[in-house]
Amino acid sequence: MSKQYLTSHTIDNAHITDIFSLAVTPQQIISASGSSNIKIFSTTEPDFPLAQTLEAAHKLGCHHLATSQDGRHFASAGFAGDVKLWRSEDGKWLEKGEIIDGNKAGEIWAISLSTDGQYLAATSVDGRINVWDNLEGPTKIRQYETKGSFGMAIDLSVDGRYTASGHENGGVYIFNNDTGRLLHSLPGLIKAVRAVAFSPGGKLLAAAGDARVIALYDVGSGEQVANLAGHGAWIFAMSWSDTGEYLLSGAFDGKAKVWSIERRECVATHTETDKTLWSVKWLPKTGRSEGFATAGANRSISLYREATGG
Repeated sequence: MSKQYLTSHTIDNAHITDIFSLAVTPQQIISASGSSNIKIFSTTEPDFPLAQTLEAAHKLGCHHLATSQDGRHFASAGFAGDVKLWRSEDGKWLEKGEIIDGNKAGEIWAISLSTDGQYLAATSVDGRINVWDNLEGPTKIRQYETKGSFGMAIDLSVDGRYTASGHENGGVYIFNNDTGRLLHSLPGLIKAVRAVAFSPGGKLLAAAGDARVIALYDVGSGEQVANLAGHGAWIFAMSWSDTGEYLLSGAFDGKAKVWSIERRECVATHTETDKTLWSVKWLPKTGRSEGFATAGANRSISLYREATGG
């Protein structure tokens, strides 16, 4: 059975360049692009008004954002190698620190924040995975080594126990943050992996990229349990729904797909643009209705809502 989503709103020309990353909190969408500003839009009003602009946040632009699940913290990674930490106070975002690690341009790439915002994990161009404790400095507390291939994607499990990374050579790794050791080196994807995402319950890991399929792995055993095929182009972004029932993906050809995890099949495809989707995110649920946001090379943010529901 397919699901139907309708375009509920479009924020045209949200940025003056490609939008490379979206992040969501319970009440906001945060967006970053090749320009220096980070923008925050409210999701509590039907026209998604601009709530705040963080001027000159990253002078060379920003390629990744990550939010904490409680919606009080986010981190941003810039093209100059700078990583900034932000906290919400009285409804406004304020800069609260930055990661200082002798970073060169592009050295820190993908980032992920723990549920409470205390820990930040990041990939690097030489394959290293670093984890910082943001309450202590920030201080680097873990460094994982891989086979030296560019780390293109990263995610922390909701319970904070695991870090997953995806690499240019097709490598996918799961690390145990408690022991500081490699848990699994996962097979199946030979081409560049551009997105990894743990399910909300932490039992599954989704990985995708230039192979144009989404591989699902059992986190406990490391076994590949499914391949979700249907995209005709490189997959750049993925996002799990709150319940873990559905997985959202966005690709180079502008297509966004919704996948049923139970049925292992695509239940909806949407094309707002034929330009690259760099980022896709589920939105906070309103009543029984689910929705999601997409953004990319067309410089706009498209918002979708389920056609049925409260």
